Amino acid sequence: MMKKILISLIAVGASLGADAAIYNIVDFGAKNDTTVLSTEAVQTAIDRCNREGGGTVTVPTGNFKIGSIFLKSNVTLQIVNGATLYGSTDINDYTPISSDYVSLRTGVPTIQLIYADNVDHVAIIGQGTIDGRGKAFPKLSWNDEGLTRPHLLRFIRSRDITISGVTLKNSGCWMQHYLACDRLKIDGITVFNRNNYNNDALDLDGCHNVVVSNMIADSDDDAITLKSTSPRLCEDITISNCIVSSHCNAIKLGTETNGGFRNINIRGIVVKPSADQSSQYFGYPDGRGHSAISLEIVDGGTMRNVNIGDITITGTESPIFIRLADRARPYSKDHPVEGVGSISGVCLHDIMIDGAGPSGCSITGIEGHPVTDITLHDITISHAGDQKATPAPTDEKIKEYPESTMWGILPAQGFWLNHTRNIEFRNVKIVAESPDERPVYVKSDSENITISE
Repeated sequence: MMKKILISLIAVGASLGADAAIYNIVDFGAKNDTTVLSTEAVQTAIDRCNREGGGTVTVPTGNFKIGSIFLKSNVTLQIVNGATLYGSTDINDYTPISSDYVSLRTGVPTIQLIYADNVDHVAIIGQGTIDGRGKAFPKLSWNDEGLTRPHLLRFIRSRDITISGVTLKNSGCWMQHYLACDRLKIDGITVFNRNNYNNDALDLDGCHNVVVSNMIADSDDDAITLKSTSPRLCEDITISNCIVSSHCNAIKLGTETNGGFRNINIRGIVVKPSADQSSQYFGYPDGRGHSAISLEIVDGGTMRNVNIGDITITGTESPIFIRLADRARPYSKDHPVEGVGSISGVCLHDIMIDGAGPSGCSITGIEGHPVTDITLHDITISHAGDQKATPAPTDEKIKEYPESTMWGILPAQGFWLNHTRNIEFRNVKIVAESPDERPVYVKSDSENITISE
C-alpha cells in the first residue's frame, strides 16, 4: 500500500513539473551576443510568465547582455549551466526606481540589474552565472552605491524567495540586498564580488524567517551582513555551512541598526583569506580582513538572542568586535533615533582563530549603556604577539563609524572590556607566538566579569 502511495506521489510531481509553463528568452528575441541588448526580450518573457499564471523563464546556454529587469510574482528565473547574464556597462541601460521603502534615506531613485518589489513566490535558480561587470561604474561620491553604481540583486518587501545554485559575480556595489523580505531561502550559491567599492557578498536588511546555507563567497567588503536600516528588525535567521573571504568583516551584524537583531543563529562557517589578491579596495596588503565577527548596535535598536558557533577563522586583524555606541544615524527625518540601543544575550562559542593580527578583540559600550550578558566559551585565538604595553584608548569615539580597528592596537592581547556587565569567558585561550607585554584582559567600568578554564 505504501509503495502504491509513493508511486502516485511521484507521478503527481512529474505531472506538475511537465505542466509548468516554460518561457525561453530566445523565443522572445534575446540574442546570444553581448554586443546586443536583450533587456526587452527578457522582460517580455517575465511579464508573459507572470500574466499567464507563473512558471519558469529560462536563460539557455549562451551569453546575454541586459540592463535593469524586474521580477514578478510566481516567476522562476532559471539560468542553466553554461548560460551567463551580463550586466550592461552603460548606466543608461539601468532604470532608476523609486520605492517608498528604499528612498527615505537617499531621497533619490536607485539602480539595480535585477529588481523586485512587493512580489511573492519568486526564484533565481540554476547552475549559470549573473555577471554585473561592476568595474565599469567608478565610485563618484560618498554613499553612491545604488545611485551611480548598480546593485546586482535587490528584493524589497517580498515574500517566499528562493536563490539557489547560481554564481553571482562583479556587482557595482552590494551583490545581494534583501530589504524587509519574509521567508527567504538562499542555498548553494557562489559569490565573487571584488571589483569595486562596497562589494558586499550578502546583505539581509530587516528580513524575517531566512535560511542561508552552503554559500561560498569572496568579497572585498563585508561577506555575511545583517542590517536593520529601517525600524524593522532582522530576526529569525539561520546561516550555516558557508565558506567566506572578506577584506572587511566576514560576519557582521550592523552597521545600520535602527530596528536591531533578534533570534540569529550562525554556525559552521569557515573564514579565510582570498586566494586571489589581484583586486583589493579594503583590508590589509596581505589579504587579511578587519574582523571575522562584528556585532554592532550604533543607531538605536536591540541586539538579543544571538548564537554564533562552530567557526574556523584564518587571517583576520581583530577577530571579535562587539560594539554598542551612539552614532544615531536615522532612517529618515521622520524616523529619528530615540535613545541608545542595547546588546545582551549573545553567545560566541567553539571558535578557532589562527593568524590573528596584533590589534586584539574588544567588547565595548558607552557610559551608562553597557554591553551585558555575553558568553564566550571554547575559543582559541592565536596571534604573532611581540607587542609592547599599550594604554587604553582615551577617545571612545562614541559617534564614529564602528570598525574593529578604530582604536589601532588595543591594550589587551585578548579582550579589552569597556562599559560591560555580566561577561563570562570560559575556556578562552589566547596564544602568542612571541612574548607579548600586554595582559590577556583589560577591564574598565566592567562588572561581574567571569574568567574560567
